[in-house]
Amino acid sequence: MVPLLAVGLIAGVVTAISPCVLPVLPVIFAGGATGSRRRAVAIVVGLAGSFALATLFSVAVLTSLGLPLDLLDDVGIALLCLLAIGLLVDPVGRALERPFARVRGPAVGAGTSNGVVLGAGLGLVFVPCAGPVLATITAAAATRRFTPAAIALTAAYAIGVAIPLLAVALWSQWLSQRWAAVRTHARTARKVAGAVIGAVAVVLATGVATPLQTAVPSWASSIEQDVVTPAIQAQFQAIKGEGANQFATRQAAARTRLPEEGAAPAFAGITAWLHTPGDRPLSLASLRGKVVLVDFWTYSCINCRRSIPHVEAWYRAYRRDGLVVVGVHTPEFAFEHVVGNVRAAAATLGVTYPIAVDDTYGTWDAYNQEYWPAEYLIDQRGQVRHESFGEGGYADTERDIRALLVAGGARHLPRPTDVPDTAPTVSQDASITPESYLGYERLDNAVNRVTAGAPAAYALPASVPRDTIAFGGVWDVGRSQATAVRHAVLELAFDAKDVYLVLSGQGTVAVSLDGRPTTVVRVRGIPNLYTLHAATTQRQGLLTLRVSPGVHAYDFTFG
Repeated sequence: MVPLLAVGLIAGVVTAISPCVLPVLPVIFAGGATGSRRRAVAIVVGLAGSFALATLFSVAVLTSLGLPLDLLDDVGIALLCLLAIGLLVDPVGRALERPFARVRGPAVGAGTSNGVVLGAGLGLVFVPCAGPVLATITAAAATRRFTPAAIALTAAYAIGVAIPLLAVALWSQWLSQRWAAVRTHARTARKVAGAVIGAVAVVLATGVATPLQTAVPSWASSIEQDVVTPAIQAQFQAIKGEGANQFATRQAAARTRLPEEGAAPAFAGITAWLHTPGDRPLSLASLRGKVVLVDFWTYSCINCRRSIPHVEAWYRAYRRDGLVVVGVHTPEFAFEHVVGNVRAAAATLGVTYPIAVDDTYGTWDAYNQEYWPAEYLIDQRGQVRHESFGEGGYADTERDIRALLVAGGARHLPRPTDVPDTAPTVSQDASITPESYLGYERLDNAVNRVTAGAPAAYALPASVPRDTIAFGGVWDVGRSQATAVRHAVLELAFDAKDVYLVLSGQGTVAVSLDGRPTTVVRVRGIPNLYTLHAATTQRQGLLTLRVSPGVHAYDFTFG
């Protein structure tokens, strides 16, 4: 249980430093600056508590009472608006504080209880980035599995979210105590805070902050995936009531280019269909002979919003050649269960392909799903041939779509789509070494036979063929990254002008080209893209990387 809670705590901290929290930060800052330290703490406690309770229990409670599933979202916005008015208009503020007269703070709008209410309102509208931990919690909530493990994981996640936000609130309170203008003009400061809270309420209600959130890349879900070991993954499945199935087993084992990974599970438990003729259901059996892209998404997920333009572009470009896209909308939050909200969001986001509303998590469970977004590419015979989890890798997915269409007889395909990819880019030039992943889930060009999910010693081969990778020394190869343990070496035979590698952790990577030392890369902190080799012309070469212990390597990209 302790490792599970540690992962939940880490995931919460990562969430709180991701772009998804941008809309609530002004309120945390302004609220902390207009009161005591206790009020700053109360705001964050209110946010963490209401968020945890709403995430885990809101669907069950609202459904049992026959209330709209997006009610809490509206309540949160209303609370923020009411508190903003209370800070701006003194009589309203005094009226709002009367219920808390016994514990009221020293001034209108600045009490501890008022801070709890403000935080609770924020918690009801807080929409963090998706990741394996939040996916497990929401899946348990949607299927009414309120086990001690699910409740404990939710609590750990909420505490993790609270830690960075509490630091922001206390920092703003500290600044306000030392800024004479705030102390001298406390009434004016409260009105400014009221205006900020009111403005944020409008921003959250209208969604105008979404373009900013989507424009800022986030490694949050990637970092979460890196700390989820196979043992923790097994606990996630137990919380969700899942077990390993034949499809998932084949998926984990198949690592060659476009392998047949087993028959795709049928759509299950779909509560509504959108964008089909008469909103009638689709089935994989009826789509035999077509290439099908199943895309798991949810409309408030920032990561999904960044991937949708790519999926929509593929649908428009290739549907005449036999591609069918099905967007399986599996909700994270109560308000995302409302079909009308999904329909409106799809229109706003420009989604025109068929949508399967997976409110019961039936299809999610059938695929043993864990991530938003996630893509499964299914061939004309109903076999899964490609998966992609999280953002990025769009060129790989499109290449495989085109390959399956051509294999099915399509001719004269249009040019590849040109939607900008904010993830590390993959070259469309076949003469350049393709993007090369180091996690076992997508590692398909390693010379060595890799041990998945455990430290193992590897011997460098006498030669490394072009476009392949070789491990030397002791490495722990996880799902999405390889971690250096002892005397760790990587060799890469490439053909490109520039070579990049996504790295994280603390340490160094000593780089040699064709046996000659060239540079030492210093790795600091969260995953980032590092340049290993840059030249003015394309060339072939052998890069040797000596990686210090604890450094995580994710994937090579080329230019």
